[in-house]
Amino acid sequence: MSNTTLTIRTDSSTKQAIADFAASLGLSTSAFITPATLQAIREGQLTLTPVLEPSPYLEKIMREAEEDLNNNRNITHTNSKEEAITHLKSLMS
Repeated sequence: MSNTTLTIRTDSSTKQAIADFAASLGLSTSAFITPATLQAIREGQLTLTPVLEPSPYLEKIMREAEEDLNNNRNITHTNSKEEAITHLKSLMS
């Protein structure tokens, strides 16, 4: 396989971050980018996974829900799908 050069345009901090990450894996930037690119081509897709961090508002709601669960507050137990639907409908009327 002959080698050729691929040039991409990015800012210097991203370039350094890629180089640092590749180095942390014991790879050069090229050795990191090439298999990642080939995998995307082979699979016909690129999977990007966002970091899922809750917002401060969501963290507050989660803490409240945890507290409610621990104190058996605002918790409804149902024994069937029909019972759950009936309960949910009662909350909307």
